[in-house]
Amino acid sequence: MAGNASFDALISTTLKKYRPQLTDNIFVELPLLYWLKESGKIRQIDGGEQIVEPLLYAQNTTAGSYAGYDSVNIDPQEGITAAAYDWKQFAVTIAISGIEEAKNSGESAVVNLLKSKIEQAEMSASDVLNSQLHGLGTGNASKDFAGLQQYIPTDPTTGTVGGINRATAGNEFWRPSVNTSGADTALTIPDMSTRYNNVSRGGGKDHPDWILTTQALWEKYEALLQPQLRFADSKTADAGFQNLIYRSTPVVWDADCVAKKMYFLNSKYIALVTHSKKWFKPTEFQSPIGQDAKYSHLYSYGNLTCRNFARQGALQNRIA
Repeated sequence: MAGNASFDALISTTLKKYRPQLTDNIFVELPLLYWLKESGKIRQIDGGEQIVEPLLYAQNTTAGSYAGYDSVNIDPQEGITAAAYDWKQFAVTIAISGIEEAKNSGESAVVNLLKSKIEQAEMSASDVLNSQLHGLGTGNASKDFAGLQQYIPTDPTTGTVGGINRATAGNEFWRPSVNTSGADTALTIPDMSTRYNNVSRGGGKDHPDWILTTQALWEKYEALLQPQLRFADSKTADAGFQNLIYRSTPVVWDADCVAKKMYFLNSKYIALVTHSKKWFKPTEFQSPIGQDAKYSHLYSYGNLTCRNFARQGALQNRIA
């Protein structure tokens, strides 16, 4: 075998051992990724043609009172369907050149070399994946992961998501709550209150647990608050993210958030679904013919899903 076989074995073993930490680090780098992780909304499944999310979209109409010998309503019920999301693929590559291998022949040197390569991969994967999860899902010929701009769009009455056409009569349940005004308007707390309430249920018991926006709108919200009301969520702050509180919900800014938008998100219904056998799983290091270098690819299959868009919303065309 060409090259240093013990080097290959050591670096491959070290990479596999480090994989859980690598994945964990990727999901604490940026606000949206952090929220998905801390909400317990990174879910693994073991396969399937598509990622299927069961949905309840209508009430059972047999519920009601009766007396004595009245007939109980036994009408067959509908109101249950499913959204089907396509698998998306994501990869990051760790490369080591021949000269790097030669310079790092000792075990501790190999581990240090790999650590620097992994840190580089972590930062790159975090940036790209976070950006995709904010996007339209149309990047790279629609190969990108689905994102918030796709799921909570400017016009919530259009588009097909999870195989369900939002423009079809009867599918109103599949539309997020988004203000339709096209004119730029300064952000106000009453605006936030209306959107928050529109996507909440049960007197606010089922409500957004993350408000995600731009730096400009975050600073506008900060300016609107009285100094004594500028509370922060300690858990989010401990993770390194500046935040404020609206009611009981952290308000966080993300550099990837689309301009003039403030999202009201409920993690109860959103998940990043991943494949249990293909999630940042490294391949063995291999050398292409004619190149003095070795490569390992970390492959990931998954997609962002949602099973209740009525509990998701956004303020748009808001300015500081």
